[in-house]
Amino acid sequence: MVIMRYCLIITVVVLVACLAPMRGAAQEPLQIDIFGPGEERINIFIAPPKALEAQVLHHPGTGRQIHHLLQDYLGLLPFVTHVDPGHILGGPEVAGVRGRDIDFRKFSLSRVDLLLTIGLEQHPGRTGSVEMRAFEVFGQRMVLGRAYDLQDEDQIPLMVRRFCAELMDYLTGNGDFFRSVLAFERKHGDNKNIWSVTPQGTDLRQITEVQGITLSPAWSPGGEKIAFTLLKDNRHYLGVWNLEQDETQTFTLPGNTIISPAFAPDGRLAISLDPMGRPDIYWLNDDFRMGQAIMEHWAIDVSPSFDRTGRKMAFASGRLGNPHIFVHDFNKQQVNRVTYEGRYNTNPSISPDGNFVAFSRQTPDGHRIFVAELSTGRERQITFGPGNDEDPAFAPDGYFVAFSSSRSGDYRLYLTTRNGDEPRQIPTGRGDAKAPAWGPERN
Repeated sequence: MVIMRYCLIITVVVLVACLAPMRGAAQEPLQIDIFGPGEERINIFIAPPKALEAQVLHHPGTGRQIHHLLQDYLGLLPFVTHVDPGHILGGPEVAGVRGRDIDFRKFSLSRVDLLLTIGLEQHPGRTGSVEMRAFEVFGQRMVLGRAYDLQDEDQIPLMVRRFCAELMDYLTGNGDFFRSVLAFERKHGDNKNIWSVTPQGTDLRQITEVQGITLSPAWSPGGEKIAFTLLKDNRHYLGVWNLEQDETQTFTLPGNTIISPAFAPDGRLAISLDPMGRPDIYWLNDDFRMGQAIMEHWAIDVSPSFDRTGRKMAFASGRLGNPHIFVHDFNKQQVNRVTYEGRYNTNPSISPDGNFVAFSRQTPDGHRIFVAELSTGRERQITFGPGNDEDPAFAPDGYFVAFSSSRSGDYRLYLTTRNGDEPRQIPTGRGDAKAPAWGPERN
């Protein structure tokens, strides 16, 4: 087993750039409201890599890799359109990576909104220095610039993710999509263990190595722990993996059922147990013993999910005869019904801002993902199969939604948005992959 550690030993230099300046009365800053009515789009072009000082790149493979990863990662953003190099009037080349080296007029005529440049200074025996810049073409000015001193080529994907995170911060106000990692269940043979992968499909790692079936992973707020259900020896256990020790502990709890653990923002762990013969939702104490009940009812209550404040908890309950989604408001001590349609609604995930709940509903065509707006009660179907779409999980930015689907035959992980954009598959290797859970990427 490989411990999940992300280590990027680089020197990052902030180039002279202004991250949110006004462009004057002619035009507002180039920023995208990904949550507004109707999704805006932005045209991006990534110029061919250039040597920072010399006229020729001695090792062009590094530049090509950075260029490819920038295209690949930014291509995951539904509001980004990559401009074809063949559509650049006068050709796609730039004289250099700095603003003074760029003919902005030809990119403006080619309808490019944002121009990215890559500069490399290579040294014998190591990758060397990399500079990446982003320019608003209309204003002809740099809005983001970073210089990196890489020690190893293996650090390139993380470097590119860091740059994309800051670029998304500038464009949308939240770049956590590029600072996150997904834990998930992956089946191999008779066992199922917890693995992790970035939402961009890199750094695939096995987290646990247990004999049994692991289910429903959940990250602690700081990413130090992953809690999950462990099935072995014909009974349920609570499993807790600790990053620092790279160890998994198992805990026995009252009753026969341990379902869907979830950490609250303050670090407390909630879980569904059945000490009274029916699954209810309880807090666990610091030593992972059963504590105070959060939700007790004669019916089944499972799958807690908290917003970023911890004041709201979505959950699934059979109190109306069929599984439906509810939200418990801790401040008001109220339980509000969310779903009214369908006969089988499960796996709720509340958005970090507490305004939306994503969930899976059984339809005549299979399970599909829906998003409900809590203030209005309006629902929107965001996945359409084929197969079954299950296990939705809101990303930390409240925009992306990860889910599992059998649309390819086996279960795989996919990304969409709360607007229902075209799903993208996340590479996870062999074996069924289910139950994605977002956590912070650790460095």
